[in-house]
Amino acid sequence: MLERLLPPDVRTASTTTDPPDAEIFPAEAALITNAVEKRRNEFTTVRHCARLALAELGVPPAPILPGVRGAPVWPAGIVGSMTHCVGYRGAAVARAGAVRGVGIDAEVDGPLPEGVLDLVSSEREREHLGQLARQWPAVQWERLLFSAKESVYKVWSPLTGEWLGFEGAAVTFDPEAETFTARLLVDGPFETLAGRFLVADGIVLTAITLGGPVR
Repeated sequence: MLERLLPPDVRTASTTTDPPDAEIFPAEAALITNAVEKRRNEFTTVRHCARLALAELGVPPAPILPGVRGAPVWPAGIVGSMTHCVGYRGAAVARAGAVRGVGIDAEVDGPLPEGVLDLVSSEREREHLGQLARQWPAVQWERLLFSAKESVYKVWSPLTGEWLGFEGAAVTFDPEAETFTARLLVDGPFETLAGRFLVADGIVLTAITLGGPVR
């Protein structure tokens, strides 16, 4: 699914199961010693996916540890993003000389919990989602908005080192093109981000590639 949303410069790997042969480095295992099985599985498998994607770039296996605010610390010269939800784990990586940033997010295709939409959206965005829902009622637009903003954050934070709340970006969708645009409402290195989305096999997936090399 991921490869359908990202350009060739970005390498991807994903799975809908937790492979029994997925392994992690001791430094990674130390972080989940006391975690419940669900957390251990998603932590292990998503890093398994990341190393498969990195291998396509010729990058040898190495620990992928959490850094600031839990974001993965990639090998030197690499940008990337990881995501996991029930029934899906995925990773996307690229060389920093090819793209500036990558953000991906997967969510279970279903309604947001009650009250969440008001926390993650503006009144204008809710009006936009309402219009979309009347024309394309089968799509969980609220869940897509949540996912798109997660992808925005995963591009924003590594480049700026700063937090970005849900109110920091305004998202609009083009349902026919299966794309979205995020307009940043805070000062930063870019004003807009363009992304793509896909709904398939019970999963909502969004992805953003910020073109151009890291400066």
